[in-house]
Formats: sequence, structure tokens, C-alpha cells
Amino acid sequence: MSDKKIITDSNIEIKQVYCEPVQMTEKPGEFPFTRGVHAAMYRNKLWTMRQYAGFSTAEESNKRYHYLLNQGVMGLSVAFDLPTQIGYDSDHEMAEGEVGKVGVAIDSLEDMEILFKGIKLEDISTSMTINATGFILLSLYIALAKKQGADIKKISGTIQNDILKEYAARGTYIYPPAPSMRIITDIFEYCSKEVPKWNTISISGYHIREAGSNAVQELAFTLANGKAYLKAAIEKGLDINVFAQRLSFFFNAHNDIFEEVAKFRAARRMWARITQELGATDPKAQMLRFHTQTGGSTLTAQQPKNNIVRVSLQALSAVLGGTQSLHTNGYDEALSLPTEEAATIALRTQQIIAFESGATNTVDPLAGSFYVEQLTNEVEAAAWKLIEKIDVMGGAVKAIEQGFIQEEIARSAYKYNKDIETGDKIIVGVNKFASKETEVTPVFKIDDSIRVVQSEKLKALRAKRDAAKAAQCLQAIKEKATTTENLMPAVIDAVENLCTLGEIADTLRGVWGEYKG
Repeated sequence: MSDKKIITDSNIEIKQVYCEPVQMTEKPGEFPFTRGVHAAMYRNKLWTMRQYAGFSTAEESNKRYHYLLNQGVMGLSVAFDLPTQIGYDSDHEMAEGEVGKVGVAIDSLEDMEILFKGIKLEDISTSMTINATGFILLSLYIALAKKQGADIKKISGTIQNDILKEYAARGTYIYPPAPSMRIITDIFEYCSKEVPKWNTISISGYHIREAGSNAVQELAFTLANGKAYLKAAIEKGLDINVFAQRLSFFFNAHNDIFEEVAKFRAARRMWARITQELGATDPKAQMLRFHTQTGGSTLTAQQPKNNIVRVSLQALSAVLGGTQSLHTNGYDEALSLPTEEAATIALRTQQIIAFESGATNTVDPLAGSFYVEQLTNEVEAAAWKLIEKIDVMGGAVKAIEQGFIQEEIARSAYKYNKDIETGDKIIVGVNKFASKETEVTPVFKIDDSIRVVQSEKLKALRAKRDAAKAAQCLQAIKEKATTTENLMPAVIDAVENLCTLGEIADTLRGVWGEYKG
């Protein structure tokens, strides 16, 4: 027997051999859903293959969407630029240098129309990675669907809308926690009545992991945030058996296949128990459904084609773990936005796993493995310990305000990077097996002139719209923000009357102020 000690990034010791007998009594599709949320899983329906895309102007992003749809994607996933994410129009001084860079610039309903030109919203599922301004982008999407003549009760998709992880890990927040939580519960309430097929929040562990957490921390902090959203909605008087059916999750997939599979299986089991404890009795309200994206922080600028292998392993872990939708990163994303070639290879990776690997032939194919079952239990136990600490502090919001979650993530990130520097953790092509780069990888760059284009559009829009009506709409939002009345109808009315994203965000800044951290 070897005496070598192997410990995962989550500080779980891996034994040389696992021999404990495993009793498998739980069936897929049954509480607590460890083995999957559907009895037949991918035998009946594959996961939704999404490719996260958005850059430059709405016109350019629309071309990429049509390309991806023609290549076989089953749902769109929209990336927004930083000004859009933090509530600034493209002509605002704070937007300089960032317009169209990390996503598409969306300032108004006119931009939204161009973004989805030739795409019927009733026929496609759309995921939008947007948080602080998620309510505005959802309003724009609903307004466009109505303009297309769609039945908004039939449109489907997801907005990320997870502000707690922004305070803890990512930073694209605008308002203080209390009004931010109010916006989120307003969305829950509005959509449960008016847009019932829309997933109103994607509770995100992805960015927590990207900030440096390990797998256990990603799981614990994500579920603690989810618990906070459940409680906020219940306090607003919403029925958990209704609104919890439209909650979804967004997890990261890293390189340790078995720990990632264990994390996904443990997540379903833990969420089922959390929802049950808070009063959910409908199985659909107890199910944890999730989207996965492969690990952006694992991609290397050195030997970038190695990333194709990393992404393949990560995507396989998501499928073996039972994901409902999946985005695979382009191999060049440590260098730039993905080129069309990189995006196509990333999509083909999913298609090869789906149709050639055999991973979809049976439900939960790693179930019963001594190793995977024990690892699932250990990941769950470690995550519960962290959640219990957060509960003692008064929940996720209090834990964030006290800096607990941020400090835990920072400590984990420091250890991970230190291990790479010392060589205790090997990254192929970086701290071992390095080689002199001879091949130049083409990169995809965005021109700064995009801001001029967007600014001209805004100037023309403001000149042609009914200025008095727009001002009236913004005043209505301001007044409703000081009451408990649902904000969504007023925001939808505003975007339909060509109020801009920045104007709506600024109106609420005037009422609630900005959160400084």
C-alpha cells in the first residue's frame, strides 16, 4: 500500500482504495434527486447545448447567434458588456473603453430588436447573464416578445439575476442589498403570474468558483444564497411551491472529474432538503435544475490548444453529473473573445459527448461506484458545515456583510495559486511540460469605435421618441420604488416607450443610492 497522501483542492483526502458496500435504493427522478431530476434523463432528452456569445454591437452578435443556431445550438446565451451590466448607457463617461468589449452593448429596445433579428423568441430558449440590471433586460425581452406578437406566457429562458454572488465574488452590483433583493422578489412575483415558463434566477456558483473558491465552497455558498432567496420570497408572501419551480442554478465544471460529479449529485440532494425544510411539498419545487459552464479560470494562455482537452473533461463531468444545459468554453478564451473556429470546436465537443461517448445511454452512470458515492457524501458533509456557519451568522446576506464568504474565497484562491507556484499542483504547459510557443493563436478583438456607433444610435433614439412620455415613465418608476408595489410593469412600460437602460438604472440610483462595499 502506498503511503502517499492525496488531498483535493477542497481538502478532502482521497483513499487509495474504496471498498465500502453501497446500497442503491434511490431512483432517478425521485426525492432527493441525487441521481438526477428526471427518471430517464438524457435517454429522453439531451441537455440544452448553449454557447455563451455576445460582443460589439447587437448587429454583430446577431450574426454570431445565427451562425451558432445553424451549427446546432439548442438555446442562446447572451453576454453583455460591462456598461450594460452596471447600468450605464454607452455614451456615459463611465462606459468609455468598455463598450462591446466583454459582451454586447444593449442600451434600448431598438438594440434588443437588432440582437434578435430573424429569431422568434417564442421558438428559442434564451439565457441572459445579467444581474444588477437583470430586471431591465428581462423587461426589454418581454417588450420585444410582445412586439413580435408572441404569447409571453410561452416564452422561455433564464436571467441570472443573482445579486448576492456579485457582492461576494464578482462586483457588478449597483444598489444596496435590501433594494436589490426587493427587485429580485418583484421579478419572482411578476413572472410567476405573467411569464410562467421563465426561470427567474440562476443562482450562480460559477463566479464564486472563478473568484478562487474550491468545489465545496462553491456548493455551500451557492446553496446558502439560494436559501436566502427562498426566505426573501416567502417573506414577501409568495408560495414556495410555485416560485421555487422557476429557480435554476449555474455551476462551474473544473478538471477533477470525480469531485465535480460528486458536487453536482450532492447539490441536488442538499437543495431538495433545504426546500423541504422551508415548506416545499411539490417535487418540482424541490428539484435543483442547473446550467453548467466549463471553468474559464482553468484555461491557459500557454499552449492554448491544451484547453480543448480541459474543456472536454469538464463537459464530461457536467454530463455525468446530470446537468440540464451546458456551455463549453472556446480554447482561445484566455487570450480573447472566442473566434468562430473556437466556438465551433467547443460546440462539437458537446455533440461528440452526446452522440459518440456513450455517457448518455444510462442514467447516473457513475452511481454505485464506491469512490463516487463516498465522495458525494464527503462533499455534502463539508458543504453542510459551511452552511451551518452561515446560518449562525444570520444567513448569506449577513455573512457577505461580515466578509466571511469573501475571506473564505480569498484564502482558497491564495492556496491554489501558491500550490501552482511551488509545483505542488501541476498545470500542464504552465509549470510543467512547458515549451517555447511557435504557433500564433489568432485573437478576436473589438474596436473602440463601437462606442461612437452606440452613442449615435442613442442620440437618434432620444431625438425621435416622445420625450414627455419617457419622462413620465421614469417618474412612475421613481414613485413605485418608494412603495412596495411591483416594479416590473412600470419598467416594461418605460422600455416600450424607449427609455434607455442607463436612464432607468439612474432613476433608481437616485432613490436607493449605490452600494460601495
